[in-house]
Amino acid sequence: MLLLGRIGVITYSGSVLSLSLRSIGFLARKIMNSSQRAKCMSDGAGSVGRCVEDDAVSDRPAGGDSLMAAEERHPRSASPRGVNGEDDSEAESHQDGRNVDVDPETRRRAFSWCRDFLSGSWKAISEHDFQISIVSGGLSNLLYMCSLPDDVQPTGVEPRRVLLRIYGAILQGVDSLVLESVMFAILAERDLKPKSQILYALIIRSFFFLPQSNRLCTEQLGFPEISAEIASKMARFHRMEMPFNKEPKWLFATIDRYMEQVKTIKFVREAHIKKFTKLKKYDLPAELENLRSLLAATPSPVVFCHNDVQEGNILMLDGRENSSDKLMLIDFEYSSYNYRGFDFGNHFCEWIYDYTYNQWPFYKAKVENYPNRQQQLRFIRHYLSEKGGIAPADQARIEEDMIIEANRFALASHFLWGLWSIIQAKISKIEFGYMDYAQHRFDTYFKQKKLFS
Repeated sequence: MLLLGRIGVITYSGSVLSLSLRSIGFLARKIMNSSQRAKCMSDGAGSVGRCVEDDAVSDRPAGGDSLMAAEERHPRSASPRGVNGEDDSEAESHQDGRNVDVDPETRRRAFSWCRDFLSGSWKAISEHDFQISIVSGGLSNLLYMCSLPDDVQPTGVEPRRVLLRIYGAILQGVDSLVLESVMFAILAERDLKPKSQILYALIIRSFFFLPQSNRLCTEQLGFPEISAEIASKMARFHRMEMPFNKEPKWLFATIDRYMEQVKTIKFVREAHIKKFTKLKKYDLPAELENLRSLLAATPSPVVFCHNDVQEGNILMLDGRENSSDKLMLIDFEYSSYNYRGFDFGNHFCEWIYDYTYNQWPFYKAKVENYPNRQQQLRFIRHYLSEKGGIAPADQARIEEDMIIEANRFALASHFLWGLWSIIQAKISKIEFGYMDYAQHRFDTYFKQKKLFS
């Protein structure tokens, strides 16, 4: 493990990456010491986890009535400004379609970072030749693909193409950055990150050199062979022992924190105010207590969870399309010890949502795509097969218990990401209908609650 200034460069090409606690501590101190600088450099951009390529758009036909909120396609005038001169968010500024142009300032900064931190051939090109494009579908971070020109070859080990991630405001706390950096290194050691990958981890920006691969699209989550492998990968993830607090504090600590922020949010845009007023009618603080009680009565073991297993965080590796080991989980910003049921339920919820839609509100939702009983059973059986140690006489009972577990914790997924989306509507600069999405998550929460509670 090499540490260069404020950049953690993690390289591994052998079978094991040697990582000592001393190295982890040093990395943590480096990031902590740079926290004040990072805070000043933050531009308040969007926040984490959902990053899907444009070409992942699904053309699947509709399969029934959708619960998706009505789309707003008409471009609107500039929003009213608050007393501090700021509006709620830029996220709803492009209802006539997704912006595909990188603004000049972001381009300039990205070129500077690539030139300074990647070096090699990156230092030899001009800003005019520097190639950068927006990677759509990210709802938490701003994502860009940066590339050398086609006629310029690397002079050493530097990659010719990197994914640049600018952390969003919701995950710019130092604790989150330290944990993710440490987690990334440990997962690399445990062979859950690709060999020969190079990570350049910065404070509010990260360069990732990813293996040749494609991210899954929403439709593929339901393909039997892919669903089976996701279940197996999740089981392997869950049996890891990580050097973090093993108490399952993450879920409700995060929901409680988001709830406190939502209670104090004040919107200035008329469209936001109207949608927020509608959401308030659900009496979310009281409903949170109902959810807390329901999950307290739902047995679920505590394991190390990914907490965001959705299509944008699953890679299909090139050349392995016909293999039983073709998928790789990525993006661990939300990973923590948590109730196992959350990973199940959250993943099942993601079968509903396609984040690559290129018109307002920049997502599609098809509730009818939520996995049915047979699809859930197939997933659970492959999970249990990978986990092992299940007596045949207990199999049927365990499967039934896990179906209840998964669907009840799916309610927690709707609640968590619903609150998250309300906050994003206030702070994010990413083009996305966050308030529409929040409304859809809570509408679906209450409809599914009638079925699963």
